[in-house]
Amino acid sequence: MELIREIRRIYDNYAFETEILAASIRSGNHVTQAALAGANAVTAPFSVIRGLASHVLTDKGLQQFAKDWAATGQSIL
Repeated sequence: MELIREIRRIYDNYAFETEILAASIRSGNHVTQAALAGANAVTAPFSVIRGLASHVLTDKGLQQFAKDWAATGQSIL
């Protein structure tokens, strides 16, 4: 991640208008580190991207929403 920080610093010093793509990301922690280092985007396996949206409280909230929605008897179709 130090390389990303150095690239960001150079680009900012010279006001280059470009974006930094962090590649070979292998975990959610890497995504966080890349963002903190100044990357604008990442390439990562789908499992990593899915893991970013996975959290116990998110899962619990989605389950409760689905239960509440089913109780209304409504349909979006």
